[in-house]
Amino acid sequence: MEQNQKIRISDPTLRDGNHAIGHQLSTENIAAYCKAADAAGVSIVEVGHGNGLGASSLQLGEAKTPDHIALATARENLSKSKLGIHVIPGFATIERDLKPALALGVDVVRVASHCSEADICERHISFSRAQGLEVWGCLMMSHMISPALLLEQARKMESYGAEGVVFMDSSGHFIPDDVRQRVETLVNGLGIAVGFHAHNNLGLAIANSVAAADAGATLLDGCARGFGAGAGNAQLEVLIAVLERLKYTTGIDLYKMLDAADLAEQSLMKEIPTIKSVSVVSGMAGVFSGFMKPVARIAKEFDVDPRDIFFELGRRKIVAGQEDIILEVAKELAQRVAKGTV
Repeated sequence: MEQNQKIRISDPTLRDGNHAIGHQLSTENIAAYCKAADAAGVSIVEVGHGNGLGASSLQLGEAKTPDHIALATARENLSKSKLGIHVIPGFATIERDLKPALALGVDVVRVASHCSEADICERHISFSRAQGLEVWGCLMMSHMISPALLLEQARKMESYGAEGVVFMDSSGHFIPDDVRQRVETLVNGLGIAVGFHAHNNLGLAIANSVAAADAGATLLDGCARGFGAGAGNAQLEVLIAVLERLKYTTGIDLYKMLDAADLAEQSLMKEIPTIKSVSVVSGMAGVFSGFMKPVARIAKEFDVDPRDIFFELGRRKIVAGQEDIILEVAKELAQRVAKGTV
């Protein structure tokens, strides 16, 4: 590690955190946290529905605050920090969602796909770059393919115009060696920046983020108090403190970041993210952390073990957007229990 190497921080507290409360962040929540994160010097504050721009729906959860209001509120309360959005093609269209968002003053667009489907991002990435915005590609559920295949997908995003690629441990499945291998592969194979987004299902979000930085990643994600889907994300204030101890520079004022985290705990969260039994199983099975609540609800309805549901979803390689399969799996498990075959 080079001493004083710069690590840029992107904070999805107001986006990934929305998963944890059913996408019910209010304008007051958004305004207050934006002011606090801006005061702390966070580089990018990401705002929106947990699944990103245009994702508010009956299937994925209806947001309390519509995209245009959330983004306008954030824009009014950010002066130093850049305003970021998470965009998954299919949920977000260019005409209906992306153009209006950009008109509201978005600075950073992160266009995301499942780790093996970067092709779907071409139009959204190239359009956003043509508008002169900072654009990153994001590869979700990145544990599901090898480092070599991840590089192939990242190169596609680079060819579309992305200025960086973030690979996301959406299920909290990685251990530090997994992260290190992927960062080294991407850094050596790309001409653009590499970033990493951690989840904490196995208690390794900070260790994995440090491994990413040590291997050459220059952008890391973290949420105040770990506010995020499932067991939560890398806890941002802890990440800042650890990076400071390791002589990285982030440009973030630690005291003010601690204040922002206190604010998040007091006003944004119903509960602080913890590593529950099902979180561990979700991480082991490699299943999206955001499935925890629907799995728990459906398991109770069918009187089956939610851990069995997670492992079956993992065997089927189910990803976000396939929530309907949870019901199918629960029904099948219940039938096996009734027949005595489980």
